[in-house]
Amino acid sequence: MRINSGISLRAGLVGTLAAVALAGCASTTSDDDDGGAATADLTPVTLQLQWLTQAQFAGYYAALDQGYYEEEGLDVSILPSGGDVVPQDALANGEVDYAIAWVPKVLGSIEQGAQITDVAQVFERSATLQVSFADAGIDSVAELDGKKIGSWGYGNEWELFAGLNRAGVTDVEIIQQAFDMNAFLAGDIDAAQAMTYNEYAQLLESENPETGDLYQPEDFSVIDWNEEGTAMLQDAIWADATRLADDEEYAETTVKFLKASIRGWVFARDNPEETAEIVTAAGSTLGASHQLWMTNEVNKLIWPSTTGGIGMVDPAAWEATVEMSLETSNETGATIISTEPPSTAYSNTYIEQALAELVEDGVDVTGDGFEPLSVTLAAGGS
Repeated sequence: MRINSGISLRAGLVGTLAAVALAGCASTTSDDDDGGAATADLTPVTLQLQWLTQAQFAGYYAALDQGYYEEEGLDVSILPSGGDVVPQDALANGEVDYAIAWVPKVLGSIEQGAQITDVAQVFERSATLQVSFADAGIDSVAELDGKKIGSWGYGNEWELFAGLNRAGVTDVEIIQQAFDMNAFLAGDIDAAQAMTYNEYAQLLESENPETGDLYQPEDFSVIDWNEEGTAMLQDAIWADATRLADDEEYAETTVKFLKASIRGWVFARDNPEETAEIVTAAGSTLGASHQLWMTNEVNKLIWPSTTGGIGMVDPAAWEATVEMSLETSNETGATIISTEPPSTAYSNTYIEQALAELVEDGVDVTGDGFEPLSVTLAAGGS
């Protein structure tokens, strides 16, 4: 398996994104009659995201905007990242109270000693694709053989390698892909990594030079890891395992935080257009049609819930992710983990309590009747 790092991240990416992330931080405050911040009676909570402010995290921004956190007695600050912060490390180091991160990445951190717990598996489905032009003849994982394959790395590549391993494909050239589709559109990559809610939309927002119109879905072939059986669990809410065990107040706060966050995701499901506007107002620089597309696609990853309610960890999906983390090898022969994670790696205790309280309040936590929007993307996502 060949590795090519010639196509690298844009110069200064981390520094630039870090500045944007800091500019996008948000927190809750409420003013008393005298104009002062009346937050003394609220419990301060910090949530570390794994990327910039965007609709991937729509539920948390909706919960913030709609006052759901404050109703639970919480003063929540949402901290974006930009590649400069590893969410699970920030949590394990006591810098934040909760973090959003993909399960495979965190399993590696747990094996290295991080004492953290998946307390809500928000995304039930994977959003990762491998995309090629339709005329390239790449309609299956086996047909990636001999091709130039784009991968972001940084722990985002494991579903790809699981698929390659399962198909017995070893003759590929792994190219370091930037967090965009420019190299793919330029012809430097045969099959590029893309998230349904972001990079795939970037393609459909781009002009086809042969027609002068925007690209259409039929212009591309898509490998969906959900369909290939190598999807791994992605965005989850992680908490400090030690504090959960030793600090009753933190455990109670966790239930409150989950309850409000789930209400935010329910709001995003039922009000996608307004939610897209909320995320934009929170500091996202994405265009209006792209933001709505992202909100809609993220909703598809959550709804309908087949696990008994949003956030419940499905033991079968968890075990499948663990098994692939143990067995999947990358281009260097390394695996994500070498031993089974501890029993504290996930817990449904807190989300079960949060869901029970929400159901008692009449909140629909499964979204059985969910119907996604049909979103039309504009050029450049505007």
